[in-house]
Amino acid sequence: MEFTVRKFDLLQELTLIQGVVERKTTIPILANVLVKAEGGELRFAATDLEIGLKSVCVSKTTVPGTVTLPAKRLYEIVRALPDKEIKFKRGEANWVTVTCGTSRFKIAGLPQEDFPALAEPKSVLAKVPADVFAKLIARTIFAISTEDSRFTLSGALLLLKPGSITMVATDGHRLAHIEKSETLEEITEEIKVLVPKKAMNELIRMISESSDADRIGFSRDDNHLFFDMGKRLLMSRMLTGQFPNYEAVLPR
Repeated sequence: MEFTVRKFDLLQELTLIQGVVERKTTIPILANVLVKAEGGELRFAATDLEIGLKSVCVSKTTVPGTVTLPAKRLYEIVRALPDKEIKFKRGEANWVTVTCGTSRFKIAGLPQEDFPALAEPKSVLAKVPADVFAKLIARTIFAISTEDSRFTLSGALLLLKPGSITMVATDGHRLAHIEKSETLEEITEEIKVLVPKKAMNELIRMISESSDADRIGFSRDDNHLFFDMGKRLLMSRMLTGQFPNYEAVLPR
């Protein structure tokens, strides 16, 4: 495995991945990022088993291959390197040599076979404007409960209807509710899902970093939610349970 990538392109993806990888984990592979070099692309995958992120950037691949590397250590090394092209080359026992100018590092990787398989998205249910999604999250995330015991309140309720999109969050003492009129052509019936707080935080970061993505493709399966922004895909475990009947407390 051997490839070359620009520092800026690599650092952009590694910065986003920092919020997804597990820091304090008893499973070492979850602190790693899966890196796959193929053709003119470098593909990344990271997960803490609750949320996951897949992304891609441009690279020059000499020898295709896959390896997993410590996400935090790799980020710190790349951030400190000069603004030049960075060369990666895998040697024996998953050791990877990183060369940039006069700088040279060796990083110990882990076998890619140990990396957990990530769920694949289904067909897109709706395409929501990214700026609308960011506004919904910003106006509700502060009201989400921080108590672990209140499982159904540790996320926000997202309602998609043909003519509107709504987000509601509460911690039992206060309630945040925002509804935006938005024509969602793909929606034929009401869709209700509970989005975890961590996924909302990562979505905000992705939207701010992805200036070229104006719409987010939303889809789901039985257990996961998917937010597709073209080059980047965020997946999250869906919260289960019954969200409180918030309409009963809204003033008429």
